[in-house]
Amino acid sequence: MAYDELLAEKIKLYFITHKVRTREIKMMGGLCFMVDEKMCAGVIGSELLARIDPSIYEESIAIKGCDIMQFTGRPMRNFVLVNLDEVEAKHQLDYWLKLCLDYNPKAKSSKRK
Repeated sequence: MAYDELLAEKIKLYFITHKVRTREIKMMGGLCFMVDEKMCAGVIGSELLARIDPSIYEESIAIKGCDIMQFTGRPMRNFVLVNLDEVEAKHQLDYWLKLCLDYNPKAKSSKRK
């Protein structure tokens, strides 16, 4: 499945504007943005993949356009998918990417040894 390249460009622009160094990796059929060698955000299909603090997971999935991220049939409590077509895209994209960056310093790296 191809990912939304326009959304990927908007995410890239947000990171550049906020002077955040990223590394892009194609995975899970989409594009992931790594910050400090940790997955921070990404694009799967036409949705934003946001890595957020698990402590705000429940309130986040209650927000319009936000949904549970499932991998191998299990919900991942620190990742959500956001359909930006259902919300005010620019404002919401900034909101979700800020949440991703806020959580990134606390996130554990999954570097392979």
